[in-house]
Amino acid sequence: MTTAPRFSHLHRQALPFASSPRSSVGIEWELQLLDRDSLDLRQCAAEILGAVGEDPHIHGEMMLNTVELVSGARQSVAECVEDIAFAYDRLLPVVDPLRVDLVSAGTHPFADPLVQRVTDAERYSRLVDRTRLWGHQMLIFGTHVHVGVEDRDKALPILRALLTRTAHLQCLSASSPFWAGHDTGYADNRAMMFQQLPTAGAPHQLDTWEDLEAYAGDMIHTGVIEEFSEVRWDVRPSPRLGTVEVRACDAATNLTELAGIAALTQCLVESFSRTLDRGEALDAMPDWYVAENKWRSARYGMDAILITGSDGEEELVSDTVSRMLTELMPVAEDLGCARELAGVQATLDAGASYQRQFAAVRAADGANQAAVRLMQAEVKAGRPLHPTEVLSVASTIHPSALPGSHQGRYASV
Repeated sequence: MTTAPRFSHLHRQALPFASSPRSSVGIEWELQLLDRDSLDLRQCAAEILGAVGEDPHIHGEMMLNTVELVSGARQSVAECVEDIAFAYDRLLPVVDPLRVDLVSAGTHPFADPLVQRVTDAERYSRLVDRTRLWGHQMLIFGTHVHVGVEDRDKALPILRALLTRTAHLQCLSASSPFWAGHDTGYADNRAMMFQQLPTAGAPHQLDTWEDLEAYAGDMIHTGVIEEFSEVRWDVRPSPRLGTVEVRACDAATNLTELAGIAALTQCLVESFSRTLDRGEALDAMPDWYVAENKWRSARYGMDAILITGSDGEEELVSDTVSRMLTELMPVAEDLGCARELAGVQATLDAGASYQRQFAAVRAADGANQAAVRLMQAEVKAGRPLHPTEVLSVASTIHPSALPGSHQGRYASV
């Protein structure tokens, strides 16, 4: 009995893989447009982008309550953060007269997803028309990290290896425990929402680049997508840029954690690339382990016990992350991101954002506005706040409690 091939390749779509410097890095950070007085979201992205004009580091997004800051393709995480800091500073004179603050987290703690407006662009209209209620509820904000891969044949093995650690990145970045004002019981509700889209969620673990081209061709042929960029996997190759892109992380609330997630991702990719250079195979987990890890990280965050490899061994996420920081430090030193990688310890010390948000809301007798105040305080501080600082922020939740203007905050970063 013969076995049919997994892919027919009948509709294969060519996906040329661009030349990209090895382990170059780029960061995308989605920001919420926050009304300074109500602490709710404002639908003013079009006005802001119109005032800013063309800027390669400032983009619109699907929702009109969102702007995205995008670094250039850089050799170091520090250079990426500098790009984003300057873009943030450029927005301040535009948003300040509107009484809008730039903050972020995976979700807004109490905004109503069903009243948010979608950017007037054909690709977004098509997505919402197809996905209906779920498409209307994409009130989510993420951090995306691109890492350059110099050889196309490395891209899919590195993608599969990253799936053994993607859930750890998801736990560290988890900042979306609330949805429409309710405690969801999840550390990362954004992950649960985003996977409702038909091409989002955990990626297919394909064996060859030709298989990826067959997948893309079939999706285009059947009308699921019009181009490969509409594949919104948690980890995906980006053929146009010559990178592997990690999209599983919630939006960071501050620059320290943004840089830490980027450095950890960059170091993982470079470490995997070195393993391939030695002629060694990279570990990969079966799809059911990947799916289970994604759910555990979304549900339990830093309390998750995650599957660490194809052997099915399990470990508390914080123990694995601590070991990763030690093992990857030599790689970080080579890449020039040792400081940023060490910054991940700040999350381990202070707790992930969802934990800090919970603490603030509890201290404010259940008022979700305290979580918003915390987001404002952390973007201003540029780092996660420690428990005593979180409680101090939560003690007063009136909109005038903290300085409204962030003018100049990032000028010296």
